[in-house]
Amino acid sequence: MFVSLLSGAPASGGNSGLMGAFKENPTFLSINLVVSAVVIAVIIERAAFQLGKYRVNSKEFFAQIKKLVTAGNIDRAIKLCDAGDYPTLQLVKAGLTHANKGPDEIDAAMSEKIGELKPAVEKRVGSLWSLANIATLIGLLGTVFGLIHTFGAVASPGLSAGDKQRILANGIAEAMYNTAFGLGIAVMCMIAHLILHQRAKNIQHDLDATQERIFNLLTIQTRPGSY
Repeated sequence: MFVSLLSGAPASGGNSGLMGAFKENPTFLSINLVVSAVVIAVIIERAAFQLGKYRVNSKEFFAQIKKLVTAGNIDRAIKLCDAGDYPTLQLVKAGLTHANKGPDEIDAAMSEKIGELKPAVEKRVGSLWSLANIATLIGLLGTVFGLIHTFGAVASPGLSAGDKQRILANGIAEAMYNTAFGLGIAVMCMIAHLILHQRAKNIQHDLDATQERIFNLLTIQTRPGSY
């Protein structure tokens, strides 16, 4: 995302691009570099969690569970849930282990389990908005301090008009890199948040649907005379 910044047009008389800005005034750019590293870590961790832990096809898995439950093989259905450490399987297992008890206990067990699983899906996703704001504000601070430094340098006595023009042009460019870097991080945060948040909502809806299917299977469809 920031490759174009790193290869900015050469400035007359020295460093160019984002690397030149790092050399001239690295404080706020370095802070935002750390923020960008945190953002990338959060995005990778959350994407890996959602794609890894929730790759089970809940409808196909429910179809297998339904066959076993309707055949009276509750123990085999529970063993099937032990096939992997996936949240969907844990939710189904919570219901199956209380299959011989009343509807209230089945509902309570599954509600307790889903209450543990849902927050984990959204964990750290909301922090991307905060990181976007932090990166933007740090970039603006870098811009303001860079302009203050530049105007202070231009006001120094003994400089020719050409030197002042060069210092002013380079200083403004370096200050703008702070803003551009901060906004670039913010845009990345917002895009990632939209994708991860939407996927988290879909996962939570899928968990709710799975809970309802298993509850109905254990309390309605398996009752004598319900067919």
